[in-house]
Amino acid sequence: MAAAARVLILTASYGWGHHRVAQVLAAAFRRAGAHPTVVDHFRELVHPAFDSASRGLYYWILRNASPLWGVAYWLGDQIPTTSRLLLGINRLGTGKLKRLLDATAPDLVVTVHATPAAALCELQKRGRSRHFHATVFTDFVAHTQWIFEQVDRYFVPSEEIANDVFAHGVPRDRVVVSGVPVDAEFTRPLDKSAARLALGLSARLPVFLLMGGGQGSLGGVEGAVRVLLEMDRSFQALVVAGRGEGFAERLRHLCRGRGGQFRVFGYTESVRQFMAAADLLVTKAGGVTLAEAMAAELPMVFFGSLPGQESRNERFATAVGVALVAKSRAELREAIFRPFDDPSVLRSLRENIRRVRRPLAADLVVESLLGKPARLREAAS
Repeated sequence: MAAAARVLILTASYGWGHHRVAQVLAAAFRRAGAHPTVVDHFRELVHPAFDSASRGLYYWILRNASPLWGVAYWLGDQIPTTSRLLLGINRLGTGKLKRLLDATAPDLVVTVHATPAAALCELQKRGRSRHFHATVFTDFVAHTQWIFEQVDRYFVPSEEIANDVFAHGVPRDRVVVSGVPVDAEFTRPLDKSAARLALGLSARLPVFLLMGGGQGSLGGVEGAVRVLLEMDRSFQALVVAGRGEGFAERLRHLCRGRGGQFRVFGYTESVRQFMAAADLLVTKAGGVTLAEAMAAELPMVFFGSLPGQESRNERFATAVGVALVAKSRAELREAIFRPFDDPSVLRSLRENIRRVRRPLAADLVVESLLGKPARLREAAS
């Protein structure tokens, strides 16, 4: 019997999405009989202090100067990965990564963040790694800093993003349209009535799900709550504050006296159940959140999206017709009930979601890579 394939998954904890996709892929590889190992590139291959300081700076910028991140993201998209203007970022962690590869001898390496992808490609360029290298996109964007000629296979969210990757000069036989990997629970339908009953929600009133990702205070959750508080309409709202109990408490205080209408949660592992119970998701446009909502066939209104990748995710979602976008509280007041006041809008959103959703992305990635793991190593050598 052939030995189980050893898979190294390289990620980075900048935002919730990369880590989530890494864990989802690891679970899918384990189900297929492989032995995956997930490594946080910045924490384990650069330095824990660098990881902590750089993440702190990243979140400070997003909270206090988000347009600056938008400019940096745009500039990065204009600079080729070979440019000296990157100041050696592509070489971060290459030494420890080489030692890790030598010690673990993986059959293949999967990257779900641009920096570890760049580091592995740097080793491949120097002839210090001959490992098969696959990159899985976590946003609906073909950003230049994710594109390297050394990557053997790209797994991208959609046909539209595949065309953008081809425009960067990547050969078509290296690109697989898989979708963004989501947890296996999103591949199974859940009964809306049962989900509402479990959450103590009425079956007769519309249910809004308000989320802002793992760091809920970074998005527009509080603004969306304030908009709903001002509206004289019948509805129910599930509000997910994410990590940080202080933000959850602030939202509970904001909703005091309206406990029958608003339910406020901190960080939760019950997103699938909440999405099953909801009629509409109000959220910022994180890539994994977008993929999960489409897998759950849940229409969206984007509000409070951050510059950079989230703005690009918004652009994709509106282009394929799976979400509405509100850029201000005034726009949100109009958009949030529009799918209920005009059934054709809700019907169109749902039809478009069914057309583009790819809930089996994780299994597709794993099946593509584990079909012939031994030959993958031969091809890379």
